[in-house]
Amino acid sequence: MQSAIERFLAGLVRERGLSPNTVAAYRNDLEQFATFLQEREGVREWDELRSAHLSTFLDHLRERQYADTTVARKLAAIKSFCQYLVRNSFLLENPAEGLPAPRAGRFTPYTIGPDAIQLLIQAASTEHSPEGLRDRAMLVTLATTGLRVSELTALDLSDVDLNQGELIVRRSNGRERRVPLVRDAIEALREYLERGRPFFGPSKAEQALFLNHRGTRLTRQGFWLILKGYADAAGLPEVTPHTLRHSFAVQALANGWELRDVQRILGHVSPATTLVYRRLVEQALQGDGQVPAGLECYHQQVKMGAAMSPVGDA
Repeated sequence: MQSAIERFLAGLVRERGLSPNTVAAYRNDLEQFATFLQEREGVREWDELRSAHLSTFLDHLRERQYADTTVARKLAAIKSFCQYLVRNSFLLENPAEGLPAPRAGRFTPYTIGPDAIQLLIQAASTEHSPEGLRDRAMLVTLATTGLRVSELTALDLSDVDLNQGELIVRRSNGRERRVPLVRDAIEALREYLERGRPFFGPSKAEQALFLNHRGTRLTRQGFWLILKGYADAAGLPEVTPHTLRHSFAVQALANGWELRDVQRILGHVSPATTLVYRRLVEQALQGDGQVPAGLECYHQQVKMGAAMSPVGDA
């Protein structure tokens, strides 16, 4: 992946005469993007790059509270690089085409409401095969815990305690956090463990919770494809794993959860990151008709109260 970046940068100097400082900024941005793809998304070659990876990277930058101007600069570098990849036949289609530029001002996470989440989970619930039981367990878990997709696919059997109703989420830095499970998630996970996982034929040594058809750990890319299929079936083409994470956070705060509890469950280091979601809920509460895009579904719900979980009872 690095060799393609170097050839692209050499072309910038040769064809556009960019200054060393500009080229250095491009290099830093593209190397950060490549590292993210390799470490967080499992992408090893540029021909594996998809638009969903770009959306996840932008969400990653916003979660880390990069300034809008910085995000815009990084996106410009990535868009230019994607054009290079298409021109040089690394990619057949440009994954950055149509990707909107970052909005000025505060970042507004895109969310979907409880009804849309129900449609998504119902799309997975029609299939009672081992794959269907797995997919429903993953979607319910993701929608009711706000896990990152990397955290979901990294779960091992030992990280699930259905008797206590919680997950142990472990990070690469050695930190861990305990995330509570709602009843729907407990039931979906139990059904998958009893009636789904054994049929994937895992070896006794395989400790991954969620398996692919080979009986080994399901990858993030695998989950992306699964989610996209169900989202398309439910008529929700814009849904990404981070959409479910954002939606969980807004739903929890709309239902009266304490900010510090949502921060802990999401694994945010800084409360300022979680405050983005509180601002959205407060804006919906104002009742001035200016509810942010994607939050219309919460407007009456925040006024009247709602269930404690996006997809069922707590």
